[in-house]
Amino acid sequence: MLGKFKSQKENEVPVISTASLPDIVLMLLFFFMVTAVMRETNLLVEQHLPNATQLTKLQDPSVVSHIYIGKPKDAQRFGSTELIQMNDVFVTPAQVPQLITQENQDVTRMTVSLKVDRRSKMGLVSDVKLKLREANARKINYSAIGGN
Repeated sequence: MLGKFKSQKENEVPVISTASLPDIVLMLLFFFMVTAVMRETNLLVEQHLPNATQLTKLQDPSVVSHIYIGKPKDAQRFGSTELIQMNDVFVTPAQVPQLITQENQDVTRMTVSLKVDRRSKMGLVSDVKLKLREANARKINYSAIGGN
C-alpha cells in the first residue's frame, strides 16, 4: 500500500536555468559580427591608378557609384580591349545611364567615381562621360593614388 502514494515532486519537470542565455546570445552576436564580410566589387579589370599630388576625400561615400575602366584581367576570356565594369559586370557605354539610374533614383546628388587605369585611352572615358551627362549625373570624380 505504501507504493500507491507518490510525492508530487517526482512528477514535476525540472526548471531549466536561463542564467547563461545572455552569454550565449552575446557570443553568437560577436561571432557573426566578426565573420561577416562587407560586399565589395570583384575587380575584373586591371587597375593601376594614376598618381596625384593633391587629393581630397569624398564627403558622403554612401552616394558614390564606381565605374572601373581598363583591360580585363582574364584576356583569354574577354579579349584585350578596354572594358567598362559596373557592379561586377561588363557594360557598354550605352548601358551606363540605365545602370546609374537603377543604382540611385536621385542621380543629381550622386557622385560617380571613375577608376580608370592609367594606360587607358581617353576615348572610352569621354564616351562614358557623355552617357553620364545624358543620365544627368554631373558630379564626376577621378580616383587616383597619392604620390609624386
